[in-house]
Amino acid sequence: MSENNEKALVEVKHLKEYFNINVGMFKSKPLKAVDDVSFSIKKGETLGLVGESGCGKTTVGRTILHLYKPTAGEVIYDGKPIVTKEDIKEFRKKATMVFQDPYSSLDPRMTVSDIIGEPLDIHKMYSSKAERREKILELMSQVGLNSEHASRYAHEFSGGQRQRIGIARALALKPEFVVCDEPVSALDVSIQAQVINMFDELQEKMGLTYLFVAHDILVVRHISDRIAVMYLGKMVELADADEIYSHPLHPYTKSLMSAVPQPDPKVARANKRIVLSGDIPSPLNAPSGCPFRTRCPYAAERCAEEVPEFKEVSSGHFAACHRLNEIN
Repeated sequence: MSENNEKALVEVKHLKEYFNINVGMFKSKPLKAVDDVSFSIKKGETLGLVGESGCGKTTVGRTILHLYKPTAGEVIYDGKPIVTKEDIKEFRKKATMVFQDPYSSLDPRMTVSDIIGEPLDIHKMYSSKAERREKILELMSQVGLNSEHASRYAHEFSGGQRQRIGIARALALKPEFVVCDEPVSALDVSIQAQVINMFDELQEKMGLTYLFVAHDILVVRHISDRIAVMYLGKMVELADADEIYSHPLHPYTKSLMSAVPQPDPKVARANKRIVLSGDIPSPLNAPSGCPFRTRCPYAAERCAEEVPEFKEVSSGHFAACHRLNEIN
């Protein structure tokens, strides 16, 4: 699947991640957390990945980095498929992750200096203790932490500062690709803006490429070049951020966009909120055919019989729906 003519840094092709869940005595059933997802990210670009809790966003990020072994499909980095253990080791020098919860992703027994320096220790990226300390202080400065913070422990910091420590650790090996897994959802709103702006600045300064996972569509729109929408393990729409915001095609994306708060009261009153009926089904018992059909106001017989193809509808705008032409 080629979304553009420019060379992609990261390509994900037909990625699947199934977890076997015990459902009774000696019985297991696959939970399809990620089910046939394909996309690519250009160098220096930010792809936002949005959807409800439990739709598989985080699993996509973790599977790309091989924190989970993919059930099927392939991840291609800079033109080279990531297959062997050696490939994964090399890939992890160039690709890293900022985790969602700064409270649980930092070891409480380690000082800030040791947390940030851990990737340097693992990959032996320094020749002396002085060089190690110099690199750690430089990383701390990049994310707005003072050098005197180096000997403190994570519990002595606020949530925003802890997330900065996590970001400094992620940048330790000078990566090219960063998976940001809801990096601001656990932070106060006032701190969120600071951290988002820091991601922007770091991208500009270091030439980073991001996969930015979030459920807050306003945050994603602010930082992303393109936005992908997921529902129940499948990709349902993908387009430029402005395009998906102003012309959503898929019924699920339309519902998400209608929930975005509008600062202008006149626009807000005119904006019709599309409320979905029912709850999101369990990925263990996903509906047949289109995963969204049980909550879709446009669902027809065909939607229950076959899975809609994720295809290019207009230049760079992809969607998966049988009835796109009828509802748009």
